Amino acid sequence: MKKMGDRASLRMHVLEFLRAGHAHVTFDDAVKGLPVALRGKRVRGAPYSAWELVEHIRIAQRDILDYSRNTDGSYKSKQWPADYWPSRPAPPSAKAWDTSLRAIRKDRRAMERMIMNPRADLFAPFPWGDGQTLLREALLIADHNSYHIGQILLLRRLLSVWR
Repeated sequence: MKKMGDRASLRMHVLEFLRAGHAHVTFDDAVKGLPVALRGKRVRGAPYSAWELVEHIRIAQRDILDYSRNTDGSYKSKQWPADYWPSRPAPPSAKAWDTSLRAIRKDRRAMERMIMNPRADLFAPFPWGDGQTLLREALLIADHNSYHIGQILLLRRLLSVWR
């Protein structure tokens, strides 16, 4: 029999995984101080710029969040890969970069609130899906973001702008 504390503990572990840290660099640390001139730069052997990775994180995370909140049936699937990547390697402006970073943080906090809502059943399959649960979607965001944050770190090292 499950104790109530087990679910609260699971929610906290998922929250920590969404925020990263511990064994992973956080998103904020990965993008902090990246010079404007290097945000759209691709290095030899790397298929993406930092901008492309940041935008991909934003788009994919938002898509997963929208899917998870689809209680009214309004969710529309995106086309892979065209709808999940920006069309250019460089941000159109410094403002676009900042806007994307803010959106990533805001959407992650929205998923965190969903996970921490004690009325939300982490294990119940979504009626609009084919077995997906809130727990699965939160872990998908955490895993996906972690993967691409690692790519941002590698890119920064290749650009010689990481400690």
